[in-house]
Amino acid sequence: MLGTYGSSLQVKGFLQQKQLYTFDPKAMHHILVKDGSLYEPFRVKFTHLVFGKGLLNTLGDHHRRQRKMLNPVFSIAHMRALVPVFYDVVDQLDAAISQRVKDGPSEIDLLGWMARTALELIGQSGFGYSFDSMVDDQPKHKYSIYIKNLGPSMIKLAMPLMYILPLMLKLGIPANIRIFIMNITPWKALHDVRDMVNYMYALSVEVYEEKKRALAAGDEAVVNQIGKGKDLLSVLMRDNMKADSKDRLEESEIIAQMSTFIFAAMETTSSGISRVLHLLALNPMIQQKLRQEILEARKERQGARLNYDDLVALPYLDAICRETLRLYPPAPSIARQTTQDVIVPLSKPVIGVDGSEISQILLPKATRVTVSTLNANRSSELWGPDALEWKPDRWLSPLPESISNSKISGVYSHLMTFGAGSHACIGFKFSQLEMKVVVAMLVEKFKISLPHNKEIFWQMTGIVSPVVVGGDGHAQLPLVVEAI
Repeated sequence: MLGTYGSSLQVKGFLQQKQLYTFDPKAMHHILVKDGSLYEPFRVKFTHLVFGKGLLNTLGDHHRRQRKMLNPVFSIAHMRALVPVFYDVVDQLDAAISQRVKDGPSEIDLLGWMARTALELIGQSGFGYSFDSMVDDQPKHKYSIYIKNLGPSMIKLAMPLMYILPLMLKLGIPANIRIFIMNITPWKALHDVRDMVNYMYALSVEVYEEKKRALAAGDEAVVNQIGKGKDLLSVLMRDNMKADSKDRLEESEIIAQMSTFIFAAMETTSSGISRVLHLLALNPMIQQKLRQEILEARKERQGARLNYDDLVALPYLDAICRETLRLYPPAPSIARQTTQDVIVPLSKPVIGVDGSEISQILLPKATRVTVSTLNANRSSELWGPDALEWKPDRWLSPLPESISNSKISGVYSHLMTFGAGSHACIGFKFSQLEMKVVVAMLVEKFKISLPHNKEIFWQMTGIVSPVVVGGDGHAQLPLVVEAI
């Protein structure tokens, strides 16, 4: 379809509403960067009610103020300090998998373990809190279960509430009345989400209050906590106390960031790491080459663990991560909605139904726009005729001039994987580091191969996830793991 119609086309969505689907570089720049204030994240009112005033759910000056406060928290200096905390969690993963393969190669659902690892990493390094000892076959902490089920449960509500909630807000129905209506509505999916959100909020408040007490008690109390005071929440709360009153975040805003970051980071990162592991199982020679790079780096360090600078200096590990995130972005698209009538310019004209060339598109207010991360990253015009091939080696030499000349607006490696503009993923450096630490440990310690008589298919949902062809449809990545 895209080969026929080009990089921008009109599609029809729910109730035949006209939508714009694009991966044109100039259009993406205008939608996400230059005219980003004229577009809002799709369903932002819904997610605001679920997660509160977190970074994903604020707009305009409110969003810019939060971003200004949060940007330094994700600096390279803080990422470097978090590596020991990352290793604490990776050690738990190592022990869990080693226990399950001690008697020989074993088939393990690595997607499940990557999800648990991602949650524990954001828990310990993000908030100084442990959700999962990673000893049992299944997580037992209620938060672990709820955060896993929240996404699918929200999808069940999204379509009807997308229209009901804006109407209720427009009519000015008070929050207590909205809660009353929700409680008496005989709708199990709605009540499930309510219970999950209430529990997650209560736990966020508990973690925040404990952190506040530790900070008030002094450095010794903070250091004795999980994360040793280097976790992102501790850093944010310290910086927030020092900030000017006009920049300072309210307590409710800080609390809202917790569930926001977990929800945003857990599924995407675990999907990305799982995809790397599947590709390494499909390509054993590449897996062995990566293992050799890691072993040589450890040897140069006399067996000591690789620190932040060591990890980012591994060219093949970096190439594998970049190429995986290019060809297989965990979130295949970015959804926006216009807040007023706008004109979207195109870098390359498309042909209209009447045969005429169209170099700009008028979008009425409230038009949904889908920016295709997937197709932007796979454009053969930019990446060449092998754009659809997974080739880590492409990152070991200079990229084609077509890439730099295209002026792709993404915050990461000429890619749209982590978005662009003021709503780009603020934690992409955290995600990259997490991917490298986990993959490096697993490849060094274990050989990963494909299971017998099982075909893995990656289904295109909100976050791309693997399933077994002919299975029960639930997300899983069964791979054979063998200790080295």
